[in-house]
Amino acid sequence: MARWALKLEYDGTAYVGWQRQVNGPSIQSVLEEAVARLEGAAVACIAAGRTDSGVHAEAQVVHADLARDMAPSQLRAALNYHLKPHPIVVVAAAEMADDFNARFSAVGRAYCYRILNRPARAGLLANRVWHIPQYLDEAAMHAGAQHLLGRHDFSSFRAAGCQASSPLRTLDRLDVRRRGDVIEIVAEARSFLHHQVRNMVGTLKNVGDGRWAPAHMAAVLAARERGAAGQTAPAAGLFLTNVRYAQNPFAGDEE
Repeated sequence: MARWALKLEYDGTAYVGWQRQVNGPSIQSVLEEAVARLEGAAVACIAAGRTDSGVHAEAQVVHADLARDMAPSQLRAALNYHLKPHPIVVVAAAEMADDFNARFSAVGRAYCYRILNRPARAGLLANRVWHIPQYLDEAAMHAGAQHLLGRHDFSSFRAAGCQASSPLRTLDRLDVRRRGDVIEIVAEARSFLHHQVRNMVGTLKNVGDGRWAPAHMAAVLAARERGAAGQTAPAAGLFLTNVRYAQNPFAGDEE
């Protein structure tokens, strides 16, 4: 029996999120079914982050204990075969020490939220962006975002159903940049509260459209009240882009 780390990318549009649910297909259930076909037995797959319904991943990390002896490239190919036709792909695989845990060994996580900021709705980017037709000032949004950096009580940006024991988090990065018609909001922290990124984005929209000055973000944070912040941005624009560990598990298997 060996512990494996798997790096996944997936389109979360048709799924109820990472975690197995009774009301629809999840990323976890599809992956565990693929692993079971390979192993001939049920295997639990533990993820670094429980992405919500409709949220995507460019670099989700999962660990699983497998009995089959395979090279990383063989395991990757075998799982990808069993994952067809789902838009869920193993990008890399690495054998790890027994104490590796995809969730608890992580020292940082990064998300990117994408807004399509143009009059015309999304065609090629459908289900991968939040379409906002009115112009947004990305420079003002970036200025407002900087008021949230550091360690704070993020209750204003916390979902009502969040199960975290504390609202305290340390936000290491929150950058806003424009690439043509797409505005990208990049957030990095060791961990996030439930809906924290989407709630920060929905609040920054109020800065971008001129409703609030950038400095108002500090007042929203200080209020420690969800009602003081903006809306929860739609799930479709959110991507888990990186999970960071003390040592990159996949350094030798991403060619």
